[in-house]
Amino acid sequence: MVCMASSGTPENIVTARELGIVACKRCTKASPMGVDRCPRCNHKLHSRDPLSLQRVWAFWIVGFLCYIPANAYPMLRTQTLFKVDESTIIGGAVDLAHYGSYGIAAIILFASVVIPLAKFWAIAYLAISVKQNINFSNHRRQFMYEIVEYIGRWSMIDIFVVAILSALVQLRTLASINPGPAAIFFALSVIFTMLSAQAFDSRMIWDVRAKGRSRTS
Repeated sequence: MVCMASSGTPENIVTARELGIVACKRCTKASPMGVDRCPRCNHKLHSRDPLSLQRVWAFWIVGFLCYIPANAYPMLRTQTLFKVDESTIIGGAVDLAHYGSYGIAAIILFASVVIPLAKFWAIAYLAISVKQNINFSNHRRQFMYEIVEYIGRWSMIDIFVVAILSALVQLRTLASINPGPAAIFFALSVIFTMLSAQAFDSRMIWDVRAKGRSRTS
């Protein structure tokens, strides 16, 4: 995208599509519109992914469906000499808060509940906003998309914690910690959410401004 600015503020924003340019999504090399494949990496070029939103919603729905049992089923199964305890994500955080570990409980709730729900909301909002005329800045849409992409790399932290605990606490008949069925669903939910975010063609964000400009001209 090209910004023509005077006195430090953008006055006119021209998209690459309007300039007849298409960028490769693999290596970012710009090529003239109409070129079928990137001359640098031979990746197929397209100005906009026609099936982007379909893939976004397909991955989003599967990820959300996996997120429900991830919170309903137990995440950890703790077995001691005399009893077996199973705790869900929220139940484990409540237990930690009950024993005074408020900071750890808050981190677990934030990383396992707040952030995943915020990602679902952000992806759905981006997918809806590029199809409907919503009064929201394109720069903020782009910033929201970059945040979702950045958070995605840290989404598996809960699974890593469960895996470490399961590996360390294995005292045979005395005590052992094993992952519950929720761990599988949570991992699937994270994977499909990341795929949903990656399937979103962020170039469509700037088409909203171009459409509005064409209607007013």
